[in-house]
Amino acid sequence: MESAPSSARRARHPLRHLDPADVAGSMDALVILELRISVETESAGLAAARCGAARLATMRAALSDFAQGVGTSDGTVSPDFRFHLEIAHATGNRYFVEIMEHLGMRMFPRTRLTVTPIPHDQYADYLLRVNREHEQIADAIERGDADSARTTMWLHLINSRERLRRAASSDRIKAD
Repeated sequence: MESAPSSARRARHPLRHLDPADVAGSMDALVILELRISVETESAGLAAARCGAARLATMRAALSDFAQGVGTSDGTVSPDFRFHLEIAHATGNRYFVEIMEHLGMRMFPRTRLTVTPIPHDQYADYLLRVNREHEQIADAIERGDADSARTTMWLHLINSRERLRRAASSDRIKAD
């Protein structure tokens, strides 16, 4: 049984006890996506209001790296994370950055799940579609359109959640 001081520390600092290594399955990934939807939607809006040219350039560089990595194994994961992390930095709020850094690249369902509803020959098209969603977010941030940035981020993450739900359903059907 935990002592009271340890429980009190956990209550004050819950993210320190959210171990991304524990987020291994599709249900845990769905829960993380729920968190990301709320945090990153607001992050995108704040980034649109506060982002400078240098930060926008690093976002665009991450998107370029993502596009170049589409044909390689796991070549998009790092640039995907960098893009989302740059948005957190663009908020000017260190807590958005800390949340993103804590979750790390394991916050992306495709880094942990072996089941995907997307046939191998269609995977590159899927990744290009994801990067187009990223481009729409970056465009809204560049325009300084906070409402559009929030909406495009929300749609991007909702799309991710739906793809994950389909993958989980497909996995359950195969298991039956």
